[in-house]
Amino acid sequence: MGPLFGIGYSDPVLVGIICLCLLFGLAFLGVRVAFAAAIAGFVGMVELIGFGPGASQVGTIPYAKTSLYALSVLPPFILIGFLAFHAGMTTKLFAAARAWIGWLPGGLAVATVMAQAGFAAVSGASTATAAVFSRVAIPEMLKNGYDRKLAAGVVAAGGTLATLIPPSAILVIYALIVEESVGALLLAGFLPGIVSALIYGAIIVLWARAHPEAGPAVKGYTWGDRLRSMPGVLPIFAVAFIIISAIYGGWATPTEAGALGAFVVLLVAITQGMRFRGLKDALMETARLTVMIFTLIWGIFIFVTFLNYSLVPQTFSEWLAGLPYNPYAVLFCILLGYAILGMFMDAIGMLLVTLPIFYPAVMALNGGEGVTREESAFGLTFEECSIWFGIIVVKMAEGCLITPPIGLNCFVVNGVRPDIPVMDVFRGIAIFFVADVLAIAALVFFPEIVLFLPDLMR
Repeated sequence: MGPLFGIGYSDPVLVGIICLCLLFGLAFLGVRVAFAAAIAGFVGMVELIGFGPGASQVGTIPYAKTSLYALSVLPPFILIGFLAFHAGMTTKLFAAARAWIGWLPGGLAVATVMAQAGFAAVSGASTATAAVFSRVAIPEMLKNGYDRKLAAGVVAAGGTLATLIPPSAILVIYALIVEESVGALLLAGFLPGIVSALIYGAIIVLWARAHPEAGPAVKGYTWGDRLRSMPGVLPIFAVAFIIISAIYGGWATPTEAGALGAFVVLLVAITQGMRFRGLKDALMETARLTVMIFTLIWGIFIFVTFLNYSLVPQTFSEWLAGLPYNPYAVLFCILLGYAILGMFMDAIGMLLVTLPIFYPAVMALNGGEGVTREESAFGLTFEECSIWFGIIVVKMAEGCLITPPIGLNCFVVNGVRPDIPVMDVFRGIAIFFVADVLAIAALVFFPEIVLFLPDLMR
């Protein structure tokens, strides 16, 4: 008999289901996902293999998983974003976007999205992007008569672009879980991120045309003003070019590209007069965010190890692959599940919990490793499907950053701007759900958007 539940070693799937319910129950009660996963995983391991072996395996996971070379890419990517902020690069980026795009209906909002897309190219943290532009962009939009719900919603939604546009911490975590190429995934996220930004911009313009009072155009900039704004954004473009070209060209690993990018941003920050206090704040914020992500990885991999013993992923994959439905209908149900989970869990935690179950199922639908393009359920090879599914899932994870009641980016905006109630922020992001649906549909039915750069690299 099992030592905890008393249901015996012969039914590991039932133990897995019980521990999944325990995990979600703890998460809904407010326990941090990292600790909820670790508790549920430890309980399950003890039930299946006993206290001594279970505790021994759980004890080795924090070192075994966080010592992986793939994770070394996270700290430099996170550092780049915080250095850029404390060096004042974000202010110059927004000023340039305003000069070039402000004349459009809702131009300042569109400029905010494009500036956030640019900042995302040097920052892998969505919440950091939302916090930075809450300070930079919202005051300018409110000063020019923008509706505060639109101003706050734009910043919260635009911050999610950092989850796709490289360097992206979430894409690195996905690559680690499914054992996919970090470089290929980072490249794959670039075009979908740009497409998402363009769709956001188009939605804003259409909204502003229908409601001119909500987002008036800003005029008066000359071509001279626009050209003079460009030198301030060149460092960000340079860092983005270094990272993309290094990974694409193969002359540096993603970690080396991130370290080089951080070094370039540091040099620019010093030349622009960043003081020791700014450097200290950037390093401390990088350390805090890195520790938070690594703690999540510790807890989740304890649970993932237990799931492998429970046979839940394998059982679910076999059941899903045997359903007599179109693969796209099954994929739609999986994405709907992510949309619902996103209402209650943060993006990284949601991916870490679900991918060990959903990823093998999607790969089973795809036909398995070694299949040809023609034989695959989605018309893709195994490797292509892995990358394609990753980008779609990460795009879905963007949604949970602005979905009530959790919507972390919305609370970040409210934290920086307490004069804007959090309910106004949630109302402001409503139109961006339409944009996300359009973007996800484009990625699902046109996988070339995702696979273009990885295919070129190969």
